[in-house]
Parts: sequence; structure tokens; C-alpha cells
Amino acid sequence: MAASELVWGTLASPVGEISVACSAAGLAGVRFGPPPGPARPPGDPPGPAGGHLEAALAQVRGYFAGQRQAFDLPVDWSGMSPAQRQVLPVLLASAGYGETVTYGELARRAGLADGSTVPAARVAGQIMGSNPCAIVVPCHRVVASDGLGGYSGGTGIEVKRWLLIFEGALPPTLDWDASGPAGPGLS
Repeated sequence: MAASELVWGTLASPVGEISVACSAAGLAGVRFGPPPGPARPPGDPPGPAGGHLEAALAQVRGYFAGQRQAFDLPVDWSGMSPAQRQVLPVLLASAGYGETVTYGELARRAGLADGSTVPAARVAGQIMGSNPCAIVVPCHRVVASDGLGGYSGGTGIEVKRWLLIFEGALPPTLDWDASGPAGPGLS
């Protein structure tokens, strides 16, 4: 298998189907919904990418089961843009379970400078919107200074809100449902 080849696997979660991709170097993608290509059949010989995939699927399942608050996975940053490689590792290292950070604070931590036309906080937001490893690289923990901000994962802002309540970063709303943002039918 070439270093850039990905193996995909899927799992059900309270926020819908999650697809996970790994390369021989580590985790390369976590996305909401089905994978763009075929998922690895159960029982396939693992190899390096398959071994990473099994570990990643188990850890994401553990997260949603409330049994894991931190991921212990190598991340394959090689397919990401230079801006993503500048910001996303900082996010992964500095925004723990149950914590939030503003777009502006993340931009400062990552050393982004305000441009002549685009504020650094907005650049950080754009990078969050293009995060290829959602959940594991916790872009849902990055919020606006005056509210939740946006979220492009799953069904949008309600998934972000659900994840933050699940982690205890936000108090539960009266209608919060542990089975998922759309209730039992989504998972």
C-alpha cells in the first residue's frame, strides 16, 4: 500500500454515521456520513493502515460511549495544507475534553497574524471548516467570542452543540437527548 492510500471504516454514533480513514502513517480523516470510497471489510488483513484504522474506530467508539476523553492516535498531517498543519496540531494539543477556545485565541496560540484583509480569527475559522479529522482534532471545541460560531460537520451547529454538551463544556438544554441531536433515529 502506498503511503497516500487510505483505508476507510465506518461506525454508528449519536451524531450519525462516522467514516474514518487511515494511511500507513496514521489517522487521515474523520467525516460525518459514508466514506467516499469502499469501507474496509471486517477481518481484512490489517497492515499498517488497517492497524491504525482498527485503533481509530475503537477510540472513536469509546469517545461516544463516554469511556474516552483523549485520543491516542498518530495523525497523518501530510495531506493537509500548510495552514492546516500550522493550526490543527495546536488545537489537538491545547483544547482538551470539556474545554473550549475562541477562534481568536486559537489563532494566537498557532501564531497566525491578522492579514491586511482577513483577521486571524477568521482564518482559524476557515481552517476549522476544512478540518479533515473532525472529532479527533476537536474543531467542535472552537467557538466564537460571542457564541458557538459555525460548524460544518454532520447536520451543522446542532452537532457542535450536542458534542459540547456531551463533553460538559456547555450545560444541557432542557431538550438535550443523549441519543443524539435528532433523537434515537439518527444513530
